[in-house]
Amino acid sequence: MSEAREANPWLLLTGLSLGVLVTNGFGRFAYGLILPAMRADLDWTYAQAGWLNTANALGYILGAVGTMLALRRTGPATLFAWGLVGTALALVATGLIPELWWQSLWRFLTGLAGALSFSTAGALAARLWPDNPRLNALGIAILFGSGGGSAIVLCGATLPPMLEIWGDTSWPWAWVIVGGLSLLCVPLGLWAAVKSPPVPRRDASSPRLPLARIAPELMGYAGFGLGYIVYLTFLSSWMKEQAAGVWQVALVWILLGSCISVSPMLWRGVFARHASGRPLALVLTGIAIGSALPVLWPGTLGLVVSALVLGACVFMAPGAVTNFTRQNLPPESWGSAISLFTVVFAIAQTLGPYAAGWLGDLSGSIGISLVAASGLLLCGALAASLQRPLKA
Repeated sequence: MSEAREANPWLLLTGLSLGVLVTNGFGRFAYGLILPAMRADLDWTYAQAGWLNTANALGYILGAVGTMLALRRTGPATLFAWGLVGTALALVATGLIPELWWQSLWRFLTGLAGALSFSTAGALAARLWPDNPRLNALGIAILFGSGGGSAIVLCGATLPPMLEIWGDTSWPWAWVIVGGLSLLCVPLGLWAAVKSPPVPRRDASSPRLPLARIAPELMGYAGFGLGYIVYLTFLSSWMKEQAAGVWQVALVWILLGSCISVSPMLWRGVFARHASGRPLALVLTGIAIGSALPVLWPGTLGLVVSALVLGACVFMAPGAVTNFTRQNLPPESWGSAISLFTVVFAIAQTLGPYAAGWLGDLSGSIGISLVAASGLLLCGALAASLQRPLKA
């Protein structure tokens, strides 16, 4: 038995989850908490604010496409490691210069590096319990849920009070702190990547991905990319429009992250039982409801319920498509298939933030963008519900 396979799979999962914490939690979603201070200090419009997440998504596209191509020659562990280190360094650099071009550059590079890790983490985790479907489904759900959820709890509990006490001009320090915490996660993440069981590589004799047969799942995941990012980018800005206090903002984000962290326990049975698009459809429906609730049910209670519902679902979409891939495709196709899902997601994600910001500027309130995002998510849920198991 190789040394890689002797490592405790739960400890390996912890290291891989730290990679998701950095690339998905800190790298993508800390921006939503720091954004109100950046807008106030730099006098940005909603469109400018949305552009930075669009720049992040453009980098994510390049990283996802690069991952698909690189997997033909390089193992996912190497790409995971490079992405983790690159994301941590990019987050530190984001806080150094306030100009929009500098922010755009590092948001772009954060997305590029993050895609390398996020696209490969699922393939690595799917090999930890190859002979136990229930543990495998639980591990994948924990990877995407607990990693990102822990980051949101940590950011939600610290960044709003810090920015309130230190003032809007302190936002660069928020990025430096987030980047420093990311660097602390790097050693265990790198160890997990090295010690994880190897993933078989695709070669010229491997079957092609059945694109036509997985089209409904791909379209559902595109709906996820279009819709979910609007909530996580502009939730704090919406709350500021409604004159919410800093402790309300912190409470909502802590609840959101806490529900994300426990969501794997809610979904593991669904993932293990279904090889169809039903898990993704259910997840997207929950995200859609959570996105619209702050507008349809104004006030603290509506925000709390919104955070609970959306948090229980939002990070389970990657887990749903990873489990769909694991249950329907051979192991040598897992890396390429997950990368393809990531590319589709990344392209859709590119359109969401800027379009939402433009719509918010046009209407005078970002709330209309939250409702529009909910509609897109429901369309994605409908598409995913049409996906049938490939082996049927």
